[in-house]
Amino acid sequence: MAQDKLKPYQKNGEVFKSSTASRSRRNFLKGVGISGVAVAASGCAARSASAPESAIEENDPEALSKVAITLKVNGEARKMKVQPNAVLLDVLRDDLQLTGTKKGCDHGQCGACNLHVNGKVINSCLSLAVMHDGDDITTIEGLSENGEMSAVQKAFHENDAFQCGYCTSGQMMTADYVIRSDDIPASPEAWREAMSGNICRCGAYKNILSAMQQASKHV
Repeated sequence: MAQDKLKPYQKNGEVFKSSTASRSRRNFLKGVGISGVAVAASGCAARSASAPESAIEENDPEALSKVAITLKVNGEARKMKVQPNAVLLDVLRDDLQLTGTKKGCDHGQCGACNLHVNGKVINSCLSLAVMHDGDDITTIEGLSENGEMSAVQKAFHENDAFQCGYCTSGQMMTADYVIRSDDIPASPEAWREAMSGNICRCGAYKNILSAMQQASKHV
């Protein structure tokens, strides 16, 4: 095989010999590598200098500006900053450590997350915290009266109106609203209909109705 023809070239005044193919390939790769790094570095520097922080933050959910709100939870004003997309249920459980309200289906279909907002029952998994700035919120932790079980809590206990207990806090919050409401007739049929959004996988519906009938006599 024919060997590469050696050709002289100068570097810093000294004469060197190298194969044409080897020299051109090596120098080409070096040049491309150095140029690429330089271009990339200059591009990053230019973007860092010119791109406003807001343009970067809008693509990062964690960098979204938090909103200052005040929630009156169980009679106590709680000031906090939350993400605009923070769900009320998650704020209560994760930020305020009020874990009595449960996350079930997370689609507003089971009632495990039910609580009172300004005297009405809502699915807290479907509501954003920022929507309730200044609202009066009652969770299962606030249903008791002066440290004692409320009429509904006591009736649920005495009538075995639960089994696993996961849905019980939501059942109690809805039941408390139903038996106090002037818009819902005090009849088993009306109460069953009003409670239909609260699912009990254990099937304690009969005992829940008995508990409501007992509690209604003491509210």
